[in-house]
Amino acid sequence: MNYTKELLEKDRVKFTVEVSEEEWKNALTKAYEKNKGKFQIEGFRKGKVPRKVIENMYGVGVFFEDALDIILPDTYGEILDKESELFPVDRPDIDIVAISDTTLKYTATVQLRPTVTLGAYTGLDFEKKSTEVSDEEVEAEIKKDLENAGSWEPVGDRAVANGDKCVIDFSGSVDGVKFEGGTAKDYTIVLGSGSFIPGFEDQMVGMKEGETKVVKVKFPDDYHAENLAGKDAEFEVVLHSATVKNVPALDDETVKDISEFDTVDDYKKSVKDRLVAKKNEDADFALDQAIIEKISDNAQVEVPECMIDDEAEDMVKEFEYRIMYSGSNPEQFYKMTGQTRDNIKNTYKTGAAKNVRIRLVLQEIIKAAGITVSDEELEKDIEKAAEESAMAVDDFKKNLTDEHKNYLRTSLLSKKTFEFLRNNNNIK
Repeated sequence: MNYTKELLEKDRVKFTVEVSEEEWKNALTKAYEKNKGKFQIEGFRKGKVPRKVIENMYGVGVFFEDALDIILPDTYGEILDKESELFPVDRPDIDIVAISDTTLKYTATVQLRPTVTLGAYTGLDFEKKSTEVSDEEVEAEIKKDLENAGSWEPVGDRAVANGDKCVIDFSGSVDGVKFEGGTAKDYTIVLGSGSFIPGFEDQMVGMKEGETKVVKVKFPDDYHAENLAGKDAEFEVVLHSATVKNVPALDDETVKDISEFDTVDDYKKSVKDRLVAKKNEDADFALDQAIIEKISDNAQVEVPECMIDDEAEDMVKEFEYRIMYSGSNPEQFYKMTGQTRDNIKNTYKTGAAKNVRIRLVLQEIIKAAGITVSDEELEKDIEKAAEESAMAVDDFKKNLTDEHKNYLRTSLLSKKTFEFLRNNNNIK
């Protein structure tokens, strides 16, 4: 195999590849061996038809497609091994220039990781957010702790109210015709949460268990499903059961149940300490974000669309994972909300572009500043991870995969990079 390389604008490269006659013939032979059992020709047993007979009957190119599937990954991969200084970020666009039973020539054009030109990334001014905690914030946190410790109990004979968790069946229709995604059984909804179409939950208030009610709503004009946007709809709702959150009072006995402390005063102090620690963590994160966003704005880089699309796809997958983790189904979510997977993905595009840009800028800073992770530093980080996992270091290492080890190294490299940026900029 011989090839030439041509660097194109916008960080793209084009390889022109001539596959040797021997390599191409070997690929054609493999394609024949793979597919010969599919041909049944009179006078020959199935799988025993000679290649020439098949080619005479179906044409010389009958095995080209499968041979290309064999030869293209091999030759393109060999090129990337030799061109180790190049970093493709997308699949190549392949164009066949010439092909016969003895000849194969093709071009492979691929997007490379874009060039980053750093602007100022040290000596900049930043301000860290305040980490003071007010009494009101402490009380709000205690209220959340008590609510989390509460238990759901049947509402009994009373009518349901906002805050009650209801299990319902519903069937929706527009102009008497049911629509896709408008029907569900044993659906759980917390009244007042605003998770349903405006007006739906409000009209459920006052219902009792076992009651059926027709709820009339109007879909918002900007509703994602165009066939429903602005339409009046009716939902037949059956309320199966309802529960109310029983929140315990704040006293020493409750404190013992929900914390490691014995008195309300000690518990309140721990809550404040927790909030201070969380505010410090949030302030550090916000500071790091402000630093890297400013540095990213100062840099010059054109992010390829393929990288944005890949990042947005990862964000959608994470979104769908959160839906499944909460016990719901992504497909049902899309139907219930009138949204589509593509709509969700498009909403992530701006954030995806920002994420990729920042990641590229960070990689360039690491290179420019010569930030590295030594084996000794990685070893200490592994020991720390083992301690946090309550495992002996040797046992932890036995279960340490290369993927996990690379993750620890990457995380440590990121940590050192942000430490470098904080230490080399002006923080008030």
